[in-house]
Amino acid sequence: MNYWLVKSEPGTYSWDDFTALGRDHWDGVRNYQARNNMKAMKVSDKVLFYHSVKDKEVVGIAEVVKEHYQDPTTEDTRWVVVDLVPVEKLPKTVTLEQVKADERLTDIALVKQSRLSVMPLKKEEFDIILGLAYDDESK
Repeated sequence: MNYWLVKSEPGTYSWDDFTALGRDHWDGVRNYQARNNMKAMKVSDKVLFYHSVKDKEVVGIAEVVKEHYQDPTTEDTRWVVVDLVPVEKLPKTVTLEQVKADERLTDIALVKQSRLSVMPLKKEEFDIILGLAYDDESK
């Protein structure tokens, strides 16, 4: 299993928008590195959902339910989507400030490549973020 983080502006597409749909494709990615990350996603991979720009916080957990296919919002075959479903809203959001302050997360892509909208996470990074959300760092 692989672990990922996807970013969305809550004013454009929020966790609540996503959960209201129950399943959705992750579209509109126009960065080659983010696209390549989506192409690497596999069914059952876990995904952290991050509100970018204003709130800057991890808000929920999603799961990949369909691997990459042509992005239906464009005819350009270079771009793909994956289908995600919401798994759970985090009991407590994890802010970018918390991530930056945690010495164990100094190399996380969220800090190193802040403009990337789809990024891989190591299992340890995923678990640390969940630990911060649940106030239990052993999770």
